[in-house]
Amino acid sequence: MAASSAPRTAGGTLHHPQLKTLVDTARFNAEHRPSATAVVCEGRTLTYGQLHRESNRVAHALRAAGAAPGARVAYLGKESEHYYEILFGCAKSETVLVPVNWRLTAPEVSHILQDSGSELLFLEEDFAPVLDRLPTAPPKTVVRLGVDDGFSAWKAARPDTDLVPSAEPGTPVAQLYTSGTTGLPKGVVLAHRSFFAVRDALASEGLDWIDWRAGDTALVGIPGFHVGGLWWAAQNFNAGVTVVAMRAFAARDAIDLIRDLGVTTACVVPAMLRMMLTEPGAEPGDFRTLRKIVYGGSPISEALLEESLAMFGAEFAQIYGLTETGNTAVCLPPADHIPGHPRMQAAGRPYPGVRTKVIDDAGRELPAGAIGEVCLATPAHMVEYWGLPEKTDETLVDGWIHTGDAGYVDDDGYVFIRDRIKDAILVAGENVYPAEIENALERHPGVAEAVIVGAPDEQWGETVHAFVVAAPGEQPTPRDLHRFLVDRLAAFKLPSRYEFVDHVPRNPSGKILRRELRDRFWKGSGRKVN
Repeated sequence: MAASSAPRTAGGTLHHPQLKTLVDTARFNAEHRPSATAVVCEGRTLTYGQLHRESNRVAHALRAAGAAPGARVAYLGKESEHYYEILFGCAKSETVLVPVNWRLTAPEVSHILQDSGSELLFLEEDFAPVLDRLPTAPPKTVVRLGVDDGFSAWKAARPDTDLVPSAEPGTPVAQLYTSGTTGLPKGVVLAHRSFFAVRDALASEGLDWIDWRAGDTALVGIPGFHVGGLWWAAQNFNAGVTVVAMRAFAARDAIDLIRDLGVTTACVVPAMLRMMLTEPGAEPGDFRTLRKIVYGGSPISEALLEESLAMFGAEFAQIYGLTETGNTAVCLPPADHIPGHPRMQAAGRPYPGVRTKVIDDAGRELPAGAIGEVCLATPAHMVEYWGLPEKTDETLVDGWIHTGDAGYVDDDGYVFIRDRIKDAILVAGENVYPAEIENALERHPGVAEAVIVGAPDEQWGETVHAFVVAAPGEQPTPRDLHRFLVDRLAAFKLPSRYEFVDHVPRNPSGKILRRELRDRFWKGSGRKVN
């Protein structure tokens, strides 16, 4: 296939500036590289021509099932070529994809389905038991993927022609759920523009902090229900390169895929790097084709960076952002990944067109070096929190996303994160909020009160630590509490340690001094995030 005439920026980055929506992306790649491989998953391949045609069928089938523009369409399953057919099918039918975290329990899944008002659910057979345990009615239409091949039959009779000529960059295309301080996840609505803004920003200045080159094969290590996984896959589709989809991350599988498929780029969280480094038999030769690793979700320790540079032999780029910012808004470029250099403590610097500011409790902007709440203004920011206008107005203020992270900006514009304002715990890249776990624990008859904090963890970044005050006359054990929570909370939210105390510290007005409990784990650390 002839190479595209799209302009190149620094380092040979692929950039097709005419693409503004995922609808444009699917059509452009089908026209210019129909026989090129779009997706590889468990040995199966899908070309860009097939991806375009099959996602057209999905779009027609969604409309035939009654999903009008703006309708929410849920997906409960792991990554596969079908997941991306559904992503582009939703874009083409102007419906909104709601990827559901498959690690969640039935009550947690039920909240997302009910809150989003999803009219149709794509369900992998592996998760059929979750559907059977839902405390509420499932969506009226359930399309099953797997054993009975119901998905293929569901779309087979539909035309493979375009349904709509295009979409608008501001049209919602995905709704991802993040945990909240009140314990109930919020649906973050993202438009097409969220998946193009960073690419355009880098190209505008000829920067190759993160780049996409002809012949790239990109590993998606982060799940597609997470903004990082969805964003990374979309960037590679926008460049027209090959996406290697992992059903779920496992170190041995990742190493084999990188070696056997000649993977050149990957997006992971630091915990995944450590898992590959410690996998028995792993050696530098397994990673000879890797040229760049993009990581986020948590900072990287100096020791882990040194080990990773030695093993992987690739450039590293750290990304920082939130689901609310459309994923990354700040990047620590490869040139700054120097072990021992002070900038390794930074989250990075904003992309061109992204603005940063740090504010105090009164909303006043602070000077360089002063610590306050970090705010980001990015063209990729969310549309809204679904159905929560007041919460939207609290987080998105005059185009600025209030991150809930405490930090500062130095004189060179680098952003440094030092703590969290909203008490979030970051476990292997997943946000966990104490209120949700505390609410669940306090339903146990043996618990009078529970306080959850994050403690540093070498492998996962942070771990969940529970302080528990037993109810009068009760003596619950960690095993009792674990068994109580296991069907109520996803595994990554479960406390790894329980500490039984007579009381929890409070200020004179009765407010729990959570920070006092948390700080004891972070003494001697320059920052209270890991």
